[in-house]
Amino acid sequence: MTNPKRTKGNGGDDDAYVLDDTGDSTVEDIEHEMEVTAQEAADSTATRRAKAAEESPAPQENRELQNRYLRTLADFENYRKRADREKADFYKYALAGVLKDLLPVLDNFDRSLEHAEEGDDFHKGVLLIYKQMWDVLQRNGLRPIDQAGVPFDPKIHEAVVREENPSVPSQTVTAILQKGYFLHDRLLRPALVKVAVGGPEHQG
Repeated sequence: MTNPKRTKGNGGDDDAYVLDDTGDSTVEDIEHEMEVTAQEAADSTATRRAKAAEESPAPQENRELQNRYLRTLADFENYRKRADREKADFYKYALAGVLKDLLPVLDNFDRSLEHAEEGDDFHKGVLLIYKQMWDVLQRNGLRPIDQAGVPFDPKIHEAVVREENPSVPSQTVTAILQKGYFLHDRLLRPALVKVAVGGPEHQG
């Protein structure tokens, strides 16, 4: 498009500027083109806004995304807590296999102390070693099941001998034949016990 040139007429003061005949466009053409350009710019802006609105998630989608994020966060927190518990349990009971292998050694100490004459040097030496060893095991969570005179509990006792004894309530543990052990609150080995039968039933 050739820009129009305005020239002043030869008349008096009332003469107006007119377009040079050499120009290809008229004032109307220029105004029209300006209107078209403004309209195109407006249309382009409206198109961009409409496209942005289409690409932006709706409020419902926003809520769904937020809920999904919160559920994922909660699942991860539960997983973290479960992993922490499992890790703590692993360290708490990591010595279970080793301690279980040591239980026969403790049994032999018990037998030696039972058959040794109390007060002699052998008994004193064995007792000293046993106490040192027991202190270490106890610090690592080992607890004995060695109490007689209690009701028989199949969760922690194994009855190997039953005897008629009406003087005590039936199903009372009258003797510990081999100690049982807990590792913290987990049963490591049940106690082998003698159980009385024939007496009155336990109350409560």
